[in-house]
Parts: sequence; structure tokens; C-alpha cells
Amino acid sequence: MEVSVYNQLKTMVNSFPLPGTVFSVEKNPDGSCGEIRFYAINEAFKKSYYNMFVETHKSTMSANDINYEMFHTLIEGQLYTSNIPKEPNFEEICFRAAWKGEHIHTYVDTRKMYGYWTEDILLPIECNHPANLSYCLFLYTLNRNLDAGKYSSVSPDVSSFVLKTCLELRDETEFYSSMDKVTKDLREYSDSFVACILTVDKDQKKIEVISESMAEKRDYTIKELFSNAPFKMFLTWETALAETNNIIVKDNHDMDTLAQKAPEWVKHMRENEVNRLALVPFIHQGEIIGYLYLTDFNGENVVKIKQAIELVSFFLTAEIANHIFMEKLEYLSNVDILTGVLNRNCMNINVDELSLKLKLNPQPFSVAFCDLNGLKNINDIQGHGAGDRLLKEAALLLKEIFADDQIYRAGGDEFTIISLHSTKEEFEAKIDTLRKRACNPDWLYFAIGSYYDGKGGSLRKAMHYADERMYKDKKEFYFNNPERKR
Repeated sequence: MEVSVYNQLKTMVNSFPLPGTVFSVEKNPDGSCGEIRFYAINEAFKKSYYNMFVETHKSTMSANDINYEMFHTLIEGQLYTSNIPKEPNFEEICFRAAWKGEHIHTYVDTRKMYGYWTEDILLPIECNHPANLSYCLFLYTLNRNLDAGKYSSVSPDVSSFVLKTCLELRDETEFYSSMDKVTKDLREYSDSFVACILTVDKDQKKIEVISESMAEKRDYTIKELFSNAPFKMFLTWETALAETNNIIVKDNHDMDTLAQKAPEWVKHMRENEVNRLALVPFIHQGEIIGYLYLTDFNGENVVKIKQAIELVSFFLTAEIANHIFMEKLEYLSNVDILTGVLNRNCMNINVDELSLKLKLNPQPFSVAFCDLNGLKNINDIQGHGAGDRLLKEAALLLKEIFADDQIYRAGGDEFTIISLHSTKEEFEAKIDTLRKRACNPDWLYFAIGSYYDGKGGSLRKAMHYADERMYKDKKEFYFNNPERKR
């Protein structure tokens, strides 16, 4: 260290009561951010960092093993990543403060890293320095809980945009239309090529693109693009976010850094000509439930865009969480949990609605009743676990054969199928396929009754006729297999 410069900066940083350090920020030959080191720390920073250092190394050493008075000598001159994770977003604001002379004030959710919200203040420092080094002052405070006043201390431009977004969320009663508006506004505000809101379900291993907006129409949608990507790629997003609250990629250097954590994801982006990226997670009750995804935004407004998307994401999280909750409620009320097909409650509602529609607008339809023969016998002899496996296998077969039709579990061993899209011949072919594949009297064997109405008459009468034929088929089965009847 150059002694006179060090002494000046040490005196300066010690004049602040907040924890603070002077960072030396290196500029690489290509103009990108290089190494960031602790150059001079104050007493408040030393105490804070000492406590964190001891906590991090408590398994191998105690506070008595470290001389507090000389602790600053272990820190000054070291890379900032010596005891905390590398953070590209943090490096970006340090670089802008040190090399571009920007005054930066941020309030960041760093609970994943430290368990606190962090208020950061970065100021440029004018002093003698080597050609490849510059300096900035970094001061911070920590808060266990969100301080809304600090979080909202952003520029009028950002505040106005966030307020407009919140009002749009309140004005629209339909979820998807409100998300479409917000997504379009985010794309235009950030001057991005793509803006997208999506949810992720790790249990079901699927994502849902809630809304998307593109600056120019292409021969594909983001939904189509993501549907062709393996789900494991989306899991790498969470891995890459393990030690940061968002991901901002501004250039090839940032992209190369991200590639070290998520090579398949970066490969996917480069194949689709993505040069810049902003990814902010929606975190609800400690779990990532979705993401705000922007590509190729205006690189001149990174700080402003980052503030805006972090604030908007904070409000969007509640909307997304509520949407997911309501979808789960709807799923539970309409889907049979064991088999994954629609349940009787859903069937009753849909039959009422469809009956009315057919009266107003008659159209051909088909109905089938499929009853599992011998389910009670299997439950009694092999146990209900075996019976459940049989029901699941039966439902999978029905979903495979009647993929475009409505399939309901109408009762314990009974399934109902309603088809509006098949001709008589097509539906009969499906029934024949089902008979051939569900004909094992010792395991999966359906009693089947079906009815086709080419004029779009009474749905309930058609169901009654199909039910009668199914019971006739079942009676014949038990006549031929009396040992299966219980």
C-alpha cells in the first residue's frame, strides 16, 4: 500500500460512525471490473467483520485465537470475497462508484447471505492512484426486518413507475390481464427485448409462463422456447441465486461468470442470442415460487432498472403467491388426488353446464362408463395399497387413450368419459383399444358401456344408457369369473 494515500483514506473512513471500508477497485485491460479489495477499514467495520469472521470459523477457532487489535491487518489488502460470497451485482456498483464517479444508495434483500436487509452507500474517492486502480467508500447498515421507508427511498422516476405498476395490479380484476400489462410496462421501462413472468413448481417439475412481452414479433414465443428446455435448466437458476438476491448480466464478462455456475443455462441463452439478462426471484415463505425475467435491457440504466425490478418484484410476489394458492384450491376441488383425473364434484358441475350448452347449441358427443372389475377383491386380498396402484394404473391408461377427452373418477371404482371432439368411429376405436389393453381378469379389467349421440340430445339420458351397458358388461364378467366377485 502507498503509505500516505493509505493514511489519508484510513483517517477519512474512521471519521464515519457507520461500518465502512475503502475499496480498491481494479479495472481490467478490457475495461471490465477486476479485483476488489479491502483497502482501509474503520473500527465499526472491524468489529462487525470480526464477529462474522469468528462465527464463520467457530468450528476451527474461537475468539481467543484471533487478536482483535491486529484483526484489521488480516482484512486490509484482502479480496472482498475472502470471507463473503462473490456478488456480481455488488461488484457492478463498486465499479460504477470508483470508476464512473457515481453516488449510489441501495437497500437490498441480503437475508439469503447474511440474514439481514442491507442499506449500502457508495461514494467515489478522488485521490492519487495507480492507472489500473480506483477507490470508493462503502458504508452500510443492517436491518433484521424490512424498513419500508428505506426501501422506498429511490429516484422519483423509479417511484413513479413502481406506483403505476401497483395501481395496475389493483385496477385489473383478472389475474392474467393484469400480469400482461405489468410485463409490457416492465419491458418498455427497461427497454428490454423480452420481459416475462413465470412460476416454477419443483414438485411437479414444471414451469408456467404467466405473461410475456417481446419488443419484436418472432416466429416463437417465450412459452414455446421454455417448454423445449429441460426442467433441470430452471433448477440452475435457483443454484445461481444461492448467494445473491438477483442476477444481472450486462456483458460477456458477466455471462462468462454465470457460466461457471450454470453452463447449460448460459449455453441456452447464447443459442438464443441473449446478451443481457436480469433475473429476480419471487420468494414466498423462504421458497422461490417464480421469476421476473428480462433480456437485452438498456445497459446504460442498469442501476435504475435494478431498483425498479426489485421493487416491482416485491409487490408481484404477493400476487403470484395468491395465484398459486388459488390454483391449488381449484385443483384440490376439481381433481382426484389419487389418480390425477377430474373428480365427481367437477363432473357434476361440468355435466350441468354441458347439458345447458347442448340444449342451446346441439352437437354430437360420446359418453363412456368404465368400471374396474374386481377392485374390492384386490383390496380385500392384496390390501388397499394394491387397490390404489390399480386405480392409478387404470387412470394412466385412460389418460393415454382418451387424451383429448374429459375423464372423471365418478366413484370408488368407476370412471366416466365425455368426448366432444371424436367422431363415432374414432370414439369406438378408442373403446376397442381400451378393451384390448384392460382385459386382465386378475388385475386391470374394465367393464365398459358407451353411447354416441349424433344429434346432441340429452347428456343425462346418454349417461344413463352408457351406465346400463356398463352394468350389462360387468354382469357378464362376473358370470365368467365368479371367483372375482365379492
